Amino acid sequence: MFVATDINDKNFQYAQENVKRNNLQSRIRVVKTTAEDPLIALGDKVPFERLQFTMCNPPFYESEEEMLASANLKHRPPNSACTGAPVEMVTAGGEESFVQRIIDESLKLRNKVQWYTSMLGKLSSVTKLIEKLLESGNQNWAVTEFVQGSKTRRWAIAWSWRDLRPTMGVARNISSIPKHLLPFPSEFTFHPEFESITFLIHKINDEMKSLQMLWSWDQHASRGLGFAMENVWSRQARRKRQHLIVEGQTAESLSKSIDESKAALGFAVLVKQTGIENVDVIVRWIKGFDSVLFESFCGMLKGKLEPR
Repeated sequence: MFVATDINDKNFQYAQENVKRNNLQSRIRVVKTTAEDPLIALGDKVPFERLQFTMCNPPFYESEEEMLASANLKHRPPNSACTGAPVEMVTAGGEESFVQRIIDESLKLRNKVQWYTSMLGKLSSVTKLIEKLLESGNQNWAVTEFVQGSKTRRWAIAWSWRDLRPTMGVARNISSIPKHLLPFPSEFTFHPEFESITFLIHKINDEMKSLQMLWSWDQHASRGLGFAMENVWSRQARRKRQHLIVEGQTAESLSKSIDESKAALGFAVLVKQTGIENVDVIVRWIKGFDSVLFESFCGMLKGKLEPR
């Protein structure tokens, strides 16, 4: 179910008519809200307790004067001028203030929404809002850029209070903001030299099975999936696991004790042949908050596959 909210009577009426005209009443619900309501009115006017994501195209401008000045600078022809109602284009504090409200609400809603997202019309807003997310303790965000035609650019930010990590192409798809405002890279690629890809895959599986983690391998996709509750590849962790096995616990029983939903690290390992003698090993971070843990795992695996 898709839920759309609007505070404008005319917009609300048109939206309802569009939904009805396209026979989408079972899939889209239009909800009338007020300027005083929360932007994400879960459990109140929005009749759900949880959402997969929110999507917002905020009013860009602080005032009608700013909107007109922006249009004049762009010298837009009549067919490309903004035609939205004032309530759609102008808000106190502009888009930065509007999206800050969503951030503030997300601090209360937390995991009731998996991903919060918003488009932005100013690059300066992207930088300021990411800084505010970091100040709020967020560790999982994404930023991207949309290029519309030859001149118009828009940006988008997304953030989550959960630990499921987006891909690099989604999370770091922008080059025009300082690197420290980009999320930690969620992919690591290296190029080990092996006599055959089959031997390399066996080496990866043997190494993963020697660790106290959940591990599965898809032979058809040449892709493995793993979950660990902590750093289980350090010397201390390996000794501890060996001690438990000596005491009678099996490797299988140790792995079964791992709760995937509570894992500190989730990752995928993809083996990809890129040439006759070239193979890429791509490690992708899919779950967790601890970038140091992910980086440590990548370093361990690279060291095992590229011995000095």
